[in-house]
Amino acid sequence: MVSPAAARRIRRDRAPGRTRPPMLLAAPALIGFGFLVLPLLALLVRAPWRGLGRLLSDSQVLTALRLSLECASAATAASLVLGVPLAWVLARVRFPGLALVRALVTLPLVLPPVVGGVALLMALGRNGIVGRYLDEWFGVTLPFTTAGVIVAETFVAMPFLVVTVEGALRSSDLGLEEAAATLGASRITVFGRVTLPLIGPSVLAGAVLCWARALGEFGATITFAGNYPGTTRTLTLQVYNTLETDPQAAIALGLVLLLVAVLVLAALRDRWLRAGSAP
Repeated sequence: MVSPAAARRIRRDRAPGRTRPPMLLAAPALIGFGFLVLPLLALLVRAPWRGLGRLLSDSQVLTALRLSLECASAATAASLVLGVPLAWVLARVRFPGLALVRALVTLPLVLPPVVGGVALLMALGRNGIVGRYLDEWFGVTLPFTTAGVIVAETFVAMPFLVVTVEGALRSSDLGLEEAAATLGASRITVFGRVTLPLIGPSVLAGAVLCWARALGEFGATITFAGNYPGTTRTLTLQVYNTLETDPQAAIALGLVLLLVAVLVLAALRDRWLRAGSAP
């Protein structure tokens, strides 16, 4: 039988905001937090704050920042249009080879970005298995264009959205969807009026992760789209170029990219990801 003092201690530890992790969990958690935060703090400490204003007024930097934001947003929009239906198929449809299809969809998560860029060239380049027909039939050339940047960012970022949304779909309650179908609603109506509202927070959470990943994409972009000022040189590529000639300016540019990502994630992540954790 639990003593009154022990019961009070258990209730106190279980109260919201009062959970005390054991040392075996707290110590590695603290080390992990420090490992992730230390490089960011080093960037803040070493940043040339005095020259930041001058750097931000540079036309090349502003163009690269604008291109980064536009391409990341376009890649996120494309991921929503293609990724949400794909996640629904993976979560709701059963067919031979489903495990293989799911593995292929998530492969860009672990594939080296440069390899992803080479794969895009082999598929969508001017001599690629699909790109040659895009060029011959429609006059569309994707490599080394702004559209190529969006394609590369979508390739590496969409799996984040698919994984998030599929997880929400697999854990969501099918009772409401079945009730709507019983009342005569079509599958599209059920999807639009029942399923999407149920998983809405998770869709938004996946979109945030997708946008953040696209914003920082480097390897696939430089391999597939090149590094041309005003056309394909995003802020990430601008940091890479500047690092070779002016390390201090590269640190400042990295700080700008960090601040943009932090502002977006801080404004959206807590509300959307917390809501999306329990669809």
